[in-house]
Amino acid sequence: MRRALELPGLRAGLPEVVACADRLDRTVRWVHAGEVPYIASLLKGGELLLTTGLGLGSRPAEQRVFVRRLAERGIAALVVELGSRFDRLPATIVETARAAGLPLVQLHREVPFVSVTEEVHTEIVNGHYALLRQAEEVHRRCTEALLDGGGVPQVLRILADFAGNPVFLETAEGRLLYAAAPGAGPAAADPLQIWEGLRGQRAARAAGP
Repeated sequence: MRRALELPGLRAGLPEVVACADRLDRTVRWVHAGEVPYIASLLKGGELLLTTGLGLGSRPAEQRVFVRRLAERGIAALVVELGSRFDRLPATIVETARAAGLPLVQLHREVPFVSVTEEVHTEIVNGHYALLRQAEEVHRRCTEALLDGGGVPQVLRILADFAGNPVFLETAEGRLLYAAAPGAGPAAADPLQIWEGLRGQRAARAAGP
């Protein structure tokens, strides 16, 4: 969501985040524009919803229901363009979004929703394509490592570098067989220490309160 606000389409609308700015790292799965009061029933979750607010209702009770249903649906964020319906979003809408944990953005200038949709969708598709290319590269490197006799330890190092996180191979009983961490040199994290910490957390959760 944060990246979507940086694109020219939304940036031209002078976006102002008025609720849940700490949740802008949500992934936008798709963009949808709509004005009907029952819009939540048409969504699947993960959408960035664009609206002028015509379907939000005029009474506080209607507005609370509208926002809560979107939050329950699990959309990424609600973006309301000011002007057609509101000069500024009512406190009821802002407070309901904040209580529901739904990122809420108001646009101070009119923007073509179709341009916003095209830009965000292009970013989504490009991101999927880049991830696919990375996966193909990891697959190639792992295959080469195995063919060259590198074995499991080298494969785990490749996966750790790709993920940017330590990677562990355990038995079904939880016994550590191999561990690898991204990077190299004295500044690299010690995967054994990380594994010990994770094992301690698992044991604490299993023990319960």
